[in-house]
Amino acid sequence: MLHSEIVIVGCGNPLFGDDGFGPAVIEEMEKLTLPDNVSIQDGGAGAPHFIFNFLNPEVTKKLIVVDIADFNAKPGSISRISGNDLKPGAYVDPHSWDGVDQLCRIKEKIDTTLVMCQPTRVIDKGDAEVDMELSEAVRNAIPKAIQVILETIGVDYGTTINLQEGRQPAETCGKDR
Repeated sequence: MLHSEIVIVGCGNPLFGDDGFGPAVIEEMEKLTLPDNVSIQDGGAGAPHFIFNFLNPEVTKKLIVVDIADFNAKPGSISRISGNDLKPGAYVDPHSWDGVDQLCRIKEKIDTTLVMCQPTRVIDKGDAEVDMELSEAVRNAIPKAIQVILETIGVDYGTTINLQEGRQPAETCGKDR
C-alpha cells in the first residue's frame, strides 16, 4: 500500500442512514482533482479498526477523519475538532466508536483533525431496519464538510458543490458567494 502525506478517511455505514455521511463525503471528493500528496479513503464501517492501515508515521503528516457525532447541535451542523483537543473518551459517535483512544496515541506524530456532522437520525446496528438514505440536513452538509476539509489541507478549490435533488457535479463560483 502506498501511503500519502495527507490522508482523508470517511467513516460510517451507508446502510444505517446518516451513519453513511463519511463515505458520502469521500464519494463526492473523488470527483475533485486533489494534490498528489493527498489520498482519500472510504473506511466504511470498519474504519475504526482499519484506519491505521492507511497511515505511515514516516510519511503521513496529516489525518482527517470524517464521521458523524452527536455534539448536541442542529442536524447537519459541521464541527472541526483538532486532534490536540482530543482526550480519551471525549468523542463518541452514535455507535460508540472507541477509536479516539487510538487517535490520541498518534496525534503526537500525525496532525489529526476530525470533521464531524451532527446526524438527524442513525439506525442502531441491532435493528433489522436498513436505510440507505442520508437525511436532508446531513446530505446538505456534505458541501460544507468538503469546504472544511479543503481548508484544513490548504486547498482553495474555488468551487461550490450542489447536491440538491440528487448528485450534481461541482460548479465554479465567483468570489461573492
